[in-house]
Amino acid sequence: MAKMTQAAQLVVRAQCVANSTGWDGGEIWTFTSFAVEDAWKGAPSGAAQQLTVRLLGGSVGNLSSTVSGVPRFRPGEEVILFLQSTARGDYSIVSWVQGTFRIRRDIGTGGESATQDTAALATFDPATRRFEAGGIVRMPVDFLHAQVDAALSSASGRKP
Repeated sequence: MAKMTQAAQLVVRAQCVANSTGWDGGEIWTFTSFAVEDAWKGAPSGAAQQLTVRLLGGSVGNLSSTVSGVPRFRPGEEVILFLQSTARGDYSIVSWVQGTFRIRRDIGTGGESATQDTAALATFDPATRRFEAGGIVRMPVDFLHAQVDAALSSASGRKP
């Protein structure tokens, strides 16, 4: 968590608004708009309440490009994203699925938890010679926020 927090220029809790796809530099890209609900680190460009995330892949006409490890989002979905700005003025996600957390609400308690996209993605571990999924699963959102705050405090030399 500390490494991702340090790598990110912006950490936000946001809601997916819309997706679009298009060509740029000979590649198909998906552009996802998010409404920022809360900034945990940094501030979106110009303190905007909306930002765009650019990720490789998508479909344009009859052509599709799929890139393993690139998250996709549905309108209305709430997420926590660790973001880096791009040269084009939009954002990319730190380590793609590693920097993506999906927020879920418990219907009974109303409590919110976050699950990292890597929890569903099996990767090869050369030490065990097996494919294993790893990542944060159902962490209370407040606890995740506290971990980001602690990483920021640690990096600045302050006590959390």
